[in-house]
Amino acid sequence: MFERNKKEDHSESQDFGSSEPEKTFGANRKSKPRKSDGLATIGRSIQISGDLRGDEDLRIEGDVSGTVELRNNALTIGKEGMVHADVYARSIAVDGETRGDLYATERVSVHVNARVQGNIISPRVSIEEGAHFKGSIEMDQAAVEKVLGKPAPENKAKPEAAKAAAQKSAKESSSNLNPPAGTA
Repeated sequence: MFERNKKEDHSESQDFGSSEPEKTFGANRKSKPRKSDGLATIGRSIQISGDLRGDEDLRIEGDVSGTVELRNNALTIGKEGMVHADVYARSIAVDGETRGDLYATERVSVHVNARVQGNIISPRVSIEEGAHFKGSIEMDQAAVEKVLGKPAPENKAKPEAAKAAAQKSAKESSSNLNPPAGTA
């Protein structure tokens, strides 16, 4: 009888060591991450300093400094969001504060209470009345493609090179402007 109980205890401990949750956890950890169809959010209390990259739409309500790259996705900077970074995305909507250049392949929208300090490079730009904006706007599709390039892996432009190209383009276009008639 004593031997029999000892075997049962031993078999129970073996079952406990190979429990189902551990197998599930290990399986999840080894599998590839799936592309999410939802919206990721960086909350108000989150602070990120450095490069931020992703393959899903993102809403920022916290503080982000560095570079934000969501080249094929949408970025929303919420009312509480503060972004001190160059931003590369498919579309950008600003409700909060940004300091840095905004590069979008489709659209940049600056909403009524937004504060934007930096250049905007996008084929479509909208700035609502009441928004604060300081910088230049480049809406030429060729300039957008030159800065952002194609999403092909072999031709990824470095953010520093893209920024330099945009600044050069903005300087060239501003030096070609003629003063209005009657002013000199």
